[in-house]
Amino acid sequence: MTDRDTADTTRAVRTAVVTGASSGIGAATARALAQKGFHVVLTARRADRLEAVAKEIQNQGGTAQAFPLDVTDRAAVTAFAERLPACDVLINNAGGAYGTEYVENADPADWRSMYEVNVVGALHMTQALLPRLRASGDGVVVVLSSTASFTCYEGGGGYSAAKHGAHVLAETLRLEVCGEPLRVIEIAPGMVHTEEFSLNRYRGDREKADAVYAGVPDPLVAEDVAEVVTWAVTRPPHVNIDLLVVRPRAQAAQHKVHRTT
Repeated sequence: MTDRDTADTTRAVRTAVVTGASSGIGAATARALAQKGFHVVLTARRADRLEAVAKEIQNQGGTAQAFPLDVTDRAAVTAFAERLPACDVLINNAGGAYGTEYVENADPADWRSMYEVNVVGALHMTQALLPRLRASGDGVVVVLSSTASFTCYEGGGGYSAAKHGAHVLAETLRLEVCGEPLRVIEIAPGMVHTEEFSLNRYRGDREKADAVYAGVPDPLVAEDVAEVVTWAVTRPPHVNIDLLVVRPRAQAAQHKVHRTT
């Protein structure tokens, strides 16, 4: 074994890489991990948003770096990984949903885009950072999937297919690395009210985006999911949280949501 292939026990601070960290769940997770003492490496496409989140973490006493990165760009991901001296935790959060059209009328480009970022992007990051994760002696790969991974619904075919792909990635990787110093965790959130998810899905239509959460008492927010992710990755090395589904109390299932109005 080379030095790179063995655990570095001299490092006091663990490093966590968070994709899609410019907003929403990714940004909240970066903040939460920094508060737990991790050095956080934030990646996403929007450099200005990344820098703002990193600066916020630094102002609160944490350590963070911003690396603009498109996870669907294999060459860019490889170059990023080569520059990273260490990685203990990888949070595959980059993703999104585009469109609500039925299968009959869906744009194949939307389906392709969702698969590329939710599945292939996570594959790129995981493959590139596995050597660093192994070398840490307790590497953790987190995949943010969705309750849509398991339940289909009208207008959600492309998103469900992509998130099911993310679920399969996590399930398969866990089998393949069994016996190695690696943990593979899948977090599947239900209804989470973030500033951009539904707005992007409805192509900027604010009225339709807001209607998703109308009358729902206390949907989850990004910080709720970030707290769950942080709890899962900070369990002792022998404890693996294979799959954790987190929903608001008002949501019993994909189609069963309590609304006050």
